[in-house]
Amino acid sequence: MRTMLLTIVLLFGVAAAQADDGLFYVGAGVGKDTHSDFNGTPWKVLAGFRPISQFAVEANYIDLGTQTTQCFDNDGGSCGTTYTQYKAFGAYAVGFAPIPVPYLDVFGKLGVQRWSSNADTIQPNGFNLGSFFQHASEFAWGIGAQLHAGNIGGRLEYEGFHVPSASPNVISLSVILSLF
Repeated sequence: MRTMLLTIVLLFGVAAAQADDGLFYVGAGVGKDTHSDFNGTPWKVLAGFRPISQFAVEANYIDLGTQTTQCFDNDGGSCGTTYTQYKAFGAYAVGFAPIPVPYLDVFGKLGVQRWSSNADTIQPNGFNLGSFFQHASEFAWGIGAQLHAGNIGGRLEYEGFHVPSASPNVISLSVILSLF
């Protein structure tokens, strides 16, 4: 359902009347993690500042979903299940290729993602064995393209960064709105 709604919004954006691109932009999207076994659909929100046509700075928040890990004792019985929630905040420098195609931007970005994970381990009887929290800042990068008409557009991008035992690589489709 979310994919259908996003597709409709993107089609509307392509049909919008042409206007000058804004200095600031915001966006939201959904994605797919290509390497990890996360449950749920990753989603993201982003905001950027584009002072010139070939450069922007951008910040984002990505909710990567949860990861479930089962523990087994020596007899093959369950000793518990660990549920881990992953999320990341990022800051990027974004470079746009100077291609002479109207309505299309091709870009690459480099930056830092501050990821965190919260985990709880639950025994089969429901007893919580404990919780733990991890976080770190890691190098992050991305590539993508966006189509825009007026102040509305759609973006397809690939982002990668390192998280221990996960290392997500997210492909996302976002709606972008240029503000002013």
